[in-house]
Amino acid sequence: MTRLILVRHGETDCNSKRVYCGASDPSLNEKGVWQAQRLAARLKDARPDGVYSSDLKRAYETAGIVFGSNRVGKLKDFREMDFGVFQGLRYDDIMEKYPALYTEWINNVAGVNIPGGESFERLRERVSKGLVSILSRHGEGTVALVSHGGPIRIILCEALGFGLEKFWEIKQDSCALNIIDYSKGSAPKVVKLNDISHLSRGEAAAS
Repeated sequence: MTRLILVRHGETDCNSKRVYCGASDPSLNEKGVWQAQRLAARLKDARPDGVYSSDLKRAYETAGIVFGSNRVGKLKDFREMDFGVFQGLRYDDIMEKYPALYTEWINNVAGVNIPGGESFERLRERVSKGLVSILSRHGEGTVALVSHGGPIRIILCEALGFGLEKFWEIKQDSCALNIIDYSKGSAPKVVKLNDISHLSRGEAAAS
């Protein structure tokens, strides 16, 4: 069995402002660093055999805080979706400039592409290829991956047997923890999904 510790990166200013960050490359903000530190405390006894992240700063900064930067392998396959003309815009801006396109994109995941952006099918292909690669290197053990909301939703959809139409039904908060067990001959088992209890415990302790 291979256990995948799957983590969404901590908060950035793009996230706090509800901006579609996508393939752009901001660093963690102060809250994002704190979130990663809380997750590091929670996973202090974890001993993954391999640690990987998206090559975008917000992901590998999170991975470095949680697991130690000298252990992180950066992989482009796990970077966030390129949002094309939506990238760098807030939801309100998108609804002002591209209301029909945005609504259709949300409602028809497999059939609509953002101009200048990446399709959901292309996202699925590259994330799935990257996942097969890292799982095959750690056939019996634990592997950690820090990525983004889009790639993580793809991985969870596949583990749960969902099609792309369920993509938006899976919630991923900043610095959320997910755990999936992969065993030969059986379906993946999702052990944890969007678990952010380490953040609420930290907030309670600080109050």
